[in-house]
Order: sequence, then C-alpha cells, then structure tokens
Amino acid sequence: MGMTDNLLPTSQWLITLVLFALILVRALRVIDWQTLRRDNALQHSLFGAAVVLGFLWQLRAGISPGLAIHVFGITVVTLMLGWALAVVAGLLALVITVITGREPLLMFAANGLITVMVPALVSHGIMLWERKRNFRNFFAYIFFCGFFGAGIAVAAAGLVMCLLLWTSGVYEFHELVHEYIRYLPLFMIPEGFVNGTLVTGLMVFHPDRLTTLDQRRYR
Repeated sequence: MGMTDNLLPTSQWLITLVLFALILVRALRVIDWQTLRRDNALQHSLFGAAVVLGFLWQLRAGISPGLAIHVFGITVVTLMLGWALAVVAGLLALVITVITGREPLLMFAANGLITVMVPALVSHGIMLWERKRNFRNFFAYIFFCGFFGAGIAVAAAGLVMCLLLWTSGVYEFHELVHEYIRYLPLFMIPEGFVNGTLVTGLMVFHPDRLTTLDQRRYR
C-alpha cells in the first residue's frame, strides 16, 4: 500500500519527512559497512532484493484516490538482511517505482515511511520477541517471524497510512474504516503467505541467507 497522489498538507508532509530522515540516519549508522563491502553474497542479496521488490511493487490495485495495495515483501528482506539493510533495499526499490512513474517523487518520504520503514521495524521487533522467547523449534521462526510477522507488519503500515490521512483531513475516520481498515485482514493473509513461504524456502535451502536466523538454537 502506498500513496499514489500528493494528499498530505505541507505540515504533515514535513513531519513525515523528519521521521523518514531520522529513521534513515539511524539505519545508515547501524549498518556494518565493512562487512557489506567484504561479503559479496550479502551485496547480491541487497541489490537482488531491491530489484525484485521494485518490480513486485509495479503490480498493485487501487482503492480510493491516492491509495494503492500491493504485496510488500519487506518482512522476508528484513529477515534476510536485518532491518537497516532492508530499509536501504526497500528505498532502492521505491526509487524504481518513482522512475517508472508508479509513485510520485514528492511522496517518496511518506511512502518510504509507510511501505518500507514501518514494516521493517515491526518485522524486526517481532524477530527480537521470538529470539527473546528462545523457542527451540524452527517452526517458531517460520511462523512468528515469517507468516505472523508479515501480516502484522502490513497491518501496522496500513494503520499508519490511515492515521496520516485521517489527521490531515483527507478522509473521515468512518470513510477509512468503511473503505480500507475493514479490509486489512484480507491484506494480511496474502502478505503472510508470500513472506512465510519465502522464509520457509530460504530456511530449507539457503539458511545462510537469513542473517537473523540463529541456527544453533534449533539444533
């Protein structure tokens, strides 16, 4: 989901820009750049994820003016790269959507916050929760971090977008409930299925690509 039109007033646009910049700076500071420069596989995962997401986000459906729905895929990227590199990959993908005309440049910060940063941070938080619980069955990682995490991440992103549109006066709350929020469970199911399936495949065939996976816990 993302805003395909410039619907936010200047004050709201500036707030999203500040939040976007703060999270981006934090992400850039968290990244281990030396490891990234040395690890060719990690580089391939980063840029490969950006390209795949960029093309995946071309496929979308519109609801109301300025709103669009598409599969995020950020959760699996977060589990592969960590939240900070997932933010970088997602923003590179968003650049592709801007270049192809699917997203307006003016809404880059708002869409980056909603489409990339919120789901990445939520997925990261759920992954930390699963790690803290110290589950010994690898199905816990697949279910909670993959399927469940992706569904919660897309719901959180949708609610943040609704909050922005409601507080800016673009839509009334009952309109958002009627036209968008009540459909969130329907968005969560395919998001969870796609991400969970990809996480399962990676865990079986390429567990080394999941940098957040501590394989020692599940032995």
